[in-house]
Amino acid sequence: MPEPIPETPADPPSGPPAPEQRRGGAALRLASAGLFVVLSLFVRLASVDAPIGQIVFFRSAFALPPIILYLLWRGQFPAALKTRQPFGHFKRNLFGGVAMVLSFISLAYLPLALATALGFLAPLLAVPAAALFLRERPGAVVIGAALSGFAGVVLMLAPAFDGPTLDRHTVIGVAAGLAMAFATAAGRVQIKTLTATEAPGTIAFYFAALGALGGLASWPFGWIVPTGPSLAWLIGAGVSGGLAHIAMTEAMARAPVSTQAPFDYTAMLWALIFDALMFGLMPGLLSLLGAAVIAASAMVVPLTDWRAARSSARRREG
Repeated sequence: MPEPIPETPADPPSGPPAPEQRRGGAALRLASAGLFVVLSLFVRLASVDAPIGQIVFFRSAFALPPIILYLLWRGQFPAALKTRQPFGHFKRNLFGGVAMVLSFISLAYLPLALATALGFLAPLLAVPAAALFLRERPGAVVIGAALSGFAGVVLMLAPAFDGPTLDRHTVIGVAAGLAMAFATAAGRVQIKTLTATEAPGTIAFYFAALGALGGLASWPFGWIVPTGPSLAWLIGAGVSGGLAHIAMTEAMARAPVSTQAPFDYTAMLWALIFDALMFGLMPGLLSLLGAAVIAASAMVVPLTDWRAARSSARRREG
């Protein structure tokens, strides 16, 4: 069993994180990206029958069991539920809750790959936001990787706007996706701020608990009685969301937000695969080209870190 994370993490070091920490953050970020695509798939399937508020409730309520098990495994439950930043959690839940609802609306109206592509505006926005509010100083490589990843997103979005008229559902989905990207970027900066004093599991717990209460408030407006596949999709959204949030928060505790931004783009590959296998939506040439650009962008940062660590080791040995 790994060493438990302290209930109140120490202040972050003034210098840059070690290469091992950055690689650990990258691996966790890759895992969270894949889990978030699984979550999106379940949400899209559930949205056929269930209203958005009910999906929010299930996504949040069924995220709590894996989060609590995670805290027990770390030896932090119930001590980790103490918080030094109650208002910080409120702001994180405000941004995250708005982003969640907008994301679910986008998934209800758009193909999985297109909705995922819109979400990738958030990593690009996270780079200047981290520099402005967290005083991170991303290098030219990180900025270039984020911009090239965004170029891949543009390539994937191009087919949706190819035609004399736009479908009403596409307009609604794209508008919700764009707004979601801004809310997500703000939420990620707030998560990074919380990790200065809060354990990752604590952040995940309060997001799920408050999200479940918010979703429950929509009950009087009409819920379905989920059975069979619908119930499976709703529960699956919650469990995968809990695991994804833990991985994402752990990643942010280990490496700067700006250096993790390009890794989110790898989720695009999974979204394309799920669209093809589950919905019979085959990607076109521009979509495949955009996915290749996204994948290449995600590999730039870890490759640069590896080369820098190797050069540093050689200088020490010399």
